[in-house]
Amino acid sequence: MPFENREGQKVPSVVWPTRQGGNWVNVNSDDIFKGRTVIVFSLPGAFTPTCSSTHLPRFNELAPVFFENGVDEIVCMSVNDTFVMNEWAKDQESTNVTLIPDGNGEFTAGMGMLVDKADLGFGKRSWRYSMLVKDGVVDKMFIEPEVPGDPFEVSDADTMLNYINPNAQASKVATIFTKPGCPFCAKAKAALEDAGIAYEEITIANAGVTSRTLRAVANADTVPQVFIEGNHIGGSDDLEAYLAK
Repeated sequence: MPFENREGQKVPSVVWPTRQGGNWVNVNSDDIFKGRTVIVFSLPGAFTPTCSSTHLPRFNELAPVFFENGVDEIVCMSVNDTFVMNEWAKDQESTNVTLIPDGNGEFTAGMGMLVDKADLGFGKRSWRYSMLVKDGVVDKMFIEPEVPGDPFEVSDADTMLNYINPNAQASKVATIFTKPGCPFCAKAKAALEDAGIAYEEITIANAGVTSRTLRAVANADTVPQVFIEGNHIGGSDDLEAYLAK
């Protein structure tokens, strides 16, 4: 039986038990949705490959653009307990996304998205989908096609952003290789911040990521080395020239 597209309908009213700061805290769905514009994306399980490598990180990455376009909160939903979701949040790029543990599957069942994943040893889990909710009412749903496996074609962050604002431009992201105490690295990071370019910092050390790693990746021995959107820019002077354009 095909999943029902619930656009125009209210989302379920549910209370989720969560663990916050060592205490049990009940989170009410009405507090999340009432009078607010919220993106929800739901997935089969924390720590699973597609969810960890793409689905959650991309929503987190595009969050500033969503917020600029009227979204108040981005919620990641999974039929997992709060301890699992908390550990996944620590492990993931999720600072801009609220992870909700729908441990009993009440919200997911209320959305008609609870499916049997017993063949994988998962029990009951959520089908993958995303939706835009305005004041507790579903404005738009993107439901993955009902085919074997775990399809990931329409519930992604870019599809949602294109629906909300086709002309929205995603912010550029950067990776910068640095060494502790390097003044040119500090200069490059400040330049990225001034340009509004979010970055991840990879520190060169004697173990783990070393100078050999830097040579293999950037064909360079000096730091900083900056990559923007996967393109190698170079050192701090190269970055300054790039940003001047």
